[in-house]
Amino acid sequence: MNAQPVHDCEVAIAGGGPVALTLAWLLAQQGISVQVLEQAAGVSEDLRASTFHPPTLDMLDQVGLGGALVARGLICPDWQIRLHPSGDRAVFDLSVLANETAHPYRLQCEQWKLSQLLVERLTREGNVALRFGWKGVALAQDDLGATLSVEQDGTGAREDIRARFVIGADGARSMVRAALGLEFDGQTYPETTLLVTTTFPFEEHLEGLSNVSYCWKDGGNFSLLKVPGRWRVSIYPREDVSIEDQMTDEAIEESLQVVVPRGEPYEVMEKRPYRVHQRIVPSYRVGRVALAGDAAHLNNPSGGMGLNGGIHDAFELSAALGDMLRRGAGLSRLDLYDRRRRPVAREQILAQADRNRARMRERDPAKRREILAGLQAIAADREKLHAHLLRSSMIEGLRLAAKVA
Repeated sequence: MNAQPVHDCEVAIAGGGPVALTLAWLLAQQGISVQVLEQAAGVSEDLRASTFHPPTLDMLDQVGLGGALVARGLICPDWQIRLHPSGDRAVFDLSVLANETAHPYRLQCEQWKLSQLLVERLTREGNVALRFGWKGVALAQDDLGATLSVEQDGTGAREDIRARFVIGADGARSMVRAALGLEFDGQTYPETTLLVTTTFPFEEHLEGLSNVSYCWKDGGNFSLLKVPGRWRVSIYPREDVSIEDQMTDEAIEESLQVVVPRGEPYEVMEKRPYRVHQRIVPSYRVGRVALAGDAAHLNNPSGGMGLNGGIHDAFELSAALGDMLRRGAGLSRLDLYDRRRRPVAREQILAQADRNRARMRERDPAKRREILAGLQAIAADREKLHAHLLRSSMIEGLRLAAKVA
């Protein structure tokens, strides 16, 4: 994509992932001029998040994106936690949320599909400049605005972009967060997760399998998440074996054979290791600069809340920026963004993701049976199930945040 001429804009966004692009789209709909600066040459199709929760789809409906995204994904009416290989399971039926959302299901759709959809829309917006191949290298601000210095990949060309506000949506290694001097407090879990994809039809071999299934196995756990055309298998390997040894084709094959033993090898289409973090900044804003998505918070992917939380950040932040740039609100409006989003990330998203991880890492068979029985009791009681899914589908957290004045 050709870089557009540099010009002063109202909002400069560092980062070009789904959170940054969602924010750009929301600002463009308010007539706010935006520049998006992304180090990569284009939308990356690597293995990242793939779950969209009901309230996120409701939000995307509001700005004309929900239907197009649903058409690119796979609707999952329920999800489950199961014992393997017995198949005993607790199944969580999302239809109980039918009175709470227009989307009583999870959508399994790779995050890059949302990014591609947004790029298609944003290239037609005259007040948006998408600049791939440019990375942020420095940041300064004063009472009237902020300056994001960027460098073009490959050429070393450097430019300063002057904006009323700068947003850091530039991921876990955020340059903007570092420039602000903000700590990223939390922890990195000791295990490395392996994510692989295959076209093997697990649903034809594991009775009653949901499109989103978190599974205990003897001495460990794995998860199976289906997206259009393939299954994503998360393998949680042993901590006493190096990740290099466990990333070999032989080791991955051995792990897949535990899921469904078969007389021939699996065809693995993609694979990547990743570390799991639980981290959050002490503030989402410093002056005229704010953070969103992974630049502000990281969490264990169990439950699929990281991407969704970042998109929720984008909606709240776009409202704050619109209030300041179009409706006369002062800078303190960014404090409300912080008060609404940071506690939700800390007390709802990070805490719940940590509990999900702890539950699936339980190794004692008797305790697993006890946990599963409790989950089955919830799934069998419509009132308890409704309350459980309000929390795990992120609806409750959003409602609590909306009450913050």
